[in-house]
Amino acid sequence: MPDLLLELRSEEIPARMQRRAAEDLKKLVTDALVERGFLYEGAKAFSTPRRLALHIAGLPARGEAVREERRGPRVGAPEAAIQGFLKSAGLASLDEAQKITDPKKGEFYLAVIERAGRETLDVLAELLPEIIRNFPWPKAMRWGAASAQPGALRWVRPLQSIVATFGPETETPEVVPFAVGGIAAGTVTYGHRFLAPGPIEVRRFDDYIQALERAKVILDADRRKDVILHDARDLAFARGLDLVEDEGLLEEVAGLVEWPVVLMGSFDAAFLDIPAEAIRATIRANQKCFVLRKSGSEDLAPAFILVSNLVASDGGQAITAGNERVVRARLSDAKFFWETDKATKLEDRLPKLGSIVFHEKLGTQGERIARIAALAKELAPLVGADPALAERAARLAKADLVTEMVGEFPELQGLMGRKYAALQGEHPSVCAAIEEHYKPVGPSDRVPSDPVSIAVALADKLDTLAGFWSIDEKPTGSKDPFALRRAALGVIRLILENGLRLPLAGSVLPDAFDAQAAGRMVAIVDLSGGIERIEAELSALPPDTNLLVNPQIADLLGFFADRLKVYLRDQGARHDLIDAVFALPGQDDLLMVVRRVEALGQFLDTEDGKNLLAGVKRASNILRIEEKKDGRAYDAAPDSTLAASGEPAERALAEALAGAAATASQAIASEDFAGAMRALSTLRAPVDAFFQDVTVNAPDPKLRENRLLLLNALRAATRAVADFSKIEG
Repeated sequence: MPDLLLELRSEEIPARMQRRAAEDLKKLVTDALVERGFLYEGAKAFSTPRRLALHIAGLPARGEAVREERRGPRVGAPEAAIQGFLKSAGLASLDEAQKITDPKKGEFYLAVIERAGRETLDVLAELLPEIIRNFPWPKAMRWGAASAQPGALRWVRPLQSIVATFGPETETPEVVPFAVGGIAAGTVTYGHRFLAPGPIEVRRFDDYIQALERAKVILDADRRKDVILHDARDLAFARGLDLVEDEGLLEEVAGLVEWPVVLMGSFDAAFLDIPAEAIRATIRANQKCFVLRKSGSEDLAPAFILVSNLVASDGGQAITAGNERVVRARLSDAKFFWETDKATKLEDRLPKLGSIVFHEKLGTQGERIARIAALAKELAPLVGADPALAERAARLAKADLVTEMVGEFPELQGLMGRKYAALQGEHPSVCAAIEEHYKPVGPSDRVPSDPVSIAVALADKLDTLAGFWSIDEKPTGSKDPFALRRAALGVIRLILENGLRLPLAGSVLPDAFDAQAAGRMVAIVDLSGGIERIEAELSALPPDTNLLVNPQIADLLGFFADRLKVYLRDQGARHDLIDAVFALPGQDDLLMVVRRVEALGQFLDTEDGKNLLAGVKRASNILRIEEKKDGRAYDAAPDSTLAASGEPAERALAEALAGAAATASQAIASEDFAGAMRALSTLRAPVDAFFQDVTVNAPDPKLRENRLLLLNALRAATRAVADFSKIEG
């Protein structure tokens, strides 16, 4: 079977864009082929700093003929529908369509579309230029004289050559005949810019990858990463050191070189007085180098690993010396920042935060800190923290934002604050909270466990959520510019993974909204009262007051519910069980929601649970039908005397319900959800017998009504745990 080789060679592609671009190229080309009926055996994309490459194996030389039947509108349909049908089917008029009669739906039009198989080479020549012209680079540019013309080719960096060949292994492949932006596809590429700058003739993928290797280009980014990682480890081991591995940096460096050469540099040991994180950030951010540590220790060594793109005649001595000069200068800056920052206490930096705007509608960072400190103090008793320590930690938590070190390396925020706080003698819990209050940042990030850290982290995230809800800046669709979904997930993980009991609607969210009101013309208005009281309350407020109303709290609670569903689904919980628990009113205690879902899932895995679910769903369906037919709700208590005088199965269900409902209610009150499920499981046999032996719609109206009320009692007993009607199965 023939193969396709495609290479798009350009000036240097930013490392952060390479891997995504390679995957985009593969997806765009393969999707376009499959859409046209061309299947293939395999495809792989590659990237280097100067090229994207794609190899598709096992393409047919010619596509198969296609016959498609497309059903159109009814005969006599409006003209717009007919014209739309003709256009989509590629017909000139209705004379080219067939009329088909359907016994139920009448007569309608049918288009039979037949397409002859096309040569794959022709199809490639048609689709590849379109893909290149419309390639989804995050940023692209135009260049040269042609850039002034409308429709000029845009690429991430100036495109220099295209290789595109197609053919079987046993024959000489053909060049795919197309040109883009004045660049015609051919068979010539180039190797390493300095080590092998001459032209290379290539025909098929096997020749191509070997020719590039001889020309000092490793095409596969993952192989370049392996070379860098193993050579760096070996070089460090030979010097009695350990490599501090960094996957993100490794990925970036592999995108900066086509022929990696690993070297080691050093710096003055006096710089080790700087915090290790600052040394690593300096060397990583400015020189794209890896730091080393002493073997068997966490202490950094005064050395680093650099990766060159050259095989130097002097063994890399000049390259290493140049990097050492730059690293020395950068570390001198970092040392200056460190010494300067230590001279000023964190609390002395707080006035500066008063001049930094957090959000134009939410005030400055200084105002935000005041809110977070007040909220952290309120939350502290709920999470077992000392209120004074929580307030102190919250007041200092953002102070390092105006330090020299964090100004240079924003990724060190929190961590540098912790170090500065420790130097000035703050309580260990305060120091930890300053660093940890940002956590968890993502789904795999560590969750703080120190109570003070938890209080400040919750306050920080709740203030953010309450603030943006108060100004109606909520996530929409895929857009979430203020990372509010991440903040809500952080709150959820803090609560669940620390086993906290925090009723959000009852205490936490109102406190957050109250904190938002501090220092601003904001009023919390409860709309649940009478209209006269609300009008009196509103009339007493200044005219420019921003109102926060309790429906905003309910809306934010709903947002938490949605995030909790996502979190639990990721943990493997069934979505229908989550919906069944959230269907109950007042589910704002996230830990209890999770425990209910877990107990419900375990119960429904048993035979009793499955059968009871079937019985409850049957009861709910009967009630829904009969309530709709009668125009009333059967929500009163059944007549126990009437039930006792009824059929044995009816009497048995009434007695079982009375006992099970009471036991389940007691278990739920003590938060023993497994016990509640055990109590409900005793209903399985009486429910089965009731539906087998008793006619619900009895001729006697009183008997019928009481039996419907009995079914409602069954539904109500299970709703103490969850809404069984939401459960699938």
